[in-house]
Amino acid sequence: MLRRKRRTPRKPRVYRIRVEFYLIALAAAVAFSAAISLLNRPEEVSYDIPHTFGVREPSFLASTQALDRPAMVPGNRVSIFQNGVEIFPAMLDAISQAQTSVHLEAYIFWSDEVGRRFRDALSERARTGVEVRLLLDGVGSPKRLTKSDVDGLRRSGCHVEFFRPIRPWMLDVINRRTHRRILVVDGRVGFTGGIGFAEEWEGNADAPDHWRDTVVRIEGPAVAQMQSAFGGNWSEVTGELLVGEKYFPALPAAGNVLASVVPSDPRPSSSASQTLYSVAIAAAERTISLSNSYFVPNDDSLALLTAASQRGVNVRILVPGKINDLPVTKAGARSRFGLLLKAGAKIYEYQPTMMHAKTMVVDGVFAIVGSTNFDSRSFRYNDEIDLEVYDEDVAGRLEQMFETDLTRSRPYTYEQWANRTMWERFTEWVLLPVRSQL
Repeated sequence: MLRRKRRTPRKPRVYRIRVEFYLIALAAAVAFSAAISLLNRPEEVSYDIPHTFGVREPSFLASTQALDRPAMVPGNRVSIFQNGVEIFPAMLDAISQAQTSVHLEAYIFWSDEVGRRFRDALSERARTGVEVRLLLDGVGSPKRLTKSDVDGLRRSGCHVEFFRPIRPWMLDVINRRTHRRILVVDGRVGFTGGIGFAEEWEGNADAPDHWRDTVVRIEGPAVAQMQSAFGGNWSEVTGELLVGEKYFPALPAAGNVLASVVPSDPRPSSSASQTLYSVAIAAAERTISLSNSYFVPNDDSLALLTAASQRGVNVRILVPGKINDLPVTKAGARSRFGLLLKAGAKIYEYQPTMMHAKTMVVDGVFAIVGSTNFDSRSFRYNDEIDLEVYDEDVAGRLEQMFETDLTRSRPYTYEQWANRTMWERFTEWVLLPVRSQL
């Protein structure tokens, strides 16, 4: 006797349909937000900067100030720190001596051993009555900053805010981040560079998970410019305007260095950081020593570096090697290495760990240290900050550090570029449409 085989009842498709609906809705939202971001992108001006003056000529400093940004001021003292082993103690020492205010702005502030050290130092100052303000990026920090740490900071009296946090209904804000690294104590001492407040920056670039970075400490009149940059972003988020003697004390000369703090944001037609780099490269006559963690030059920057190399400038570019937290940026730039190498520029890959410094020295007298990556994201989308210095001693110290870094690096040659693998060529091709977003 034949019996019909019972069919196993099908499971309801409601769950699967719901998941698919949400995925489609999310994809549509991302696409819509990306379109809005591109439509809202400020119109970019392309500057053709001929080599008509040198870094050591009087017209150079005036030319770096061709667009609206702070003028270089004399009377500053600049100290240079390498890696977490030097950077973190210097910052923590400055915080511990604060009497009136501590202002910290960062892209990365995480809940790990380093973050807890700064959490405790800031909380201790706040409990004594010092005004402590933390402005953290709404994308870079929250993913690894715990609510308990934020609550603890606030309970101690610290004012903690997040810059343009992402919400599901406002994904179009993702393109403008504060990538600035600012620490200002009492309106008198300032720090900036490439540092993040996390364990990756611990140590002395002596292990793969101890990154290489550079930070400068500045005292003197230029600190007011750094305080103003922090205040601009703080008032944008909170509506609180920082004014008066408490935040902008009289700043007598602390040294003899000519310097300026250059804040940059995506609102002008051409960012101050890109203009600063571009004018310096166009004026170079002997040497350009450029270290950058995310080197993805746009068309204008590529043309300027190539032209400098072709007129006999010794152009040397230091980038991360195999240890790279964002290898996609290297893949995005690699297709352009050939033009630079063929023009005579030299490219080196740092070997011991992730190379995260953002510095440039031109002709042994002009130097830049800051948060700006040499890519379109920093030049066109992020809020950045850099210290520019016109001083042979400071530039000389940075140049010595660059030379030391080269001893721990390997040259990337034109032959290597010409013989790169098919996979490398494929990834370069895939990234072409989004290279301006890297």
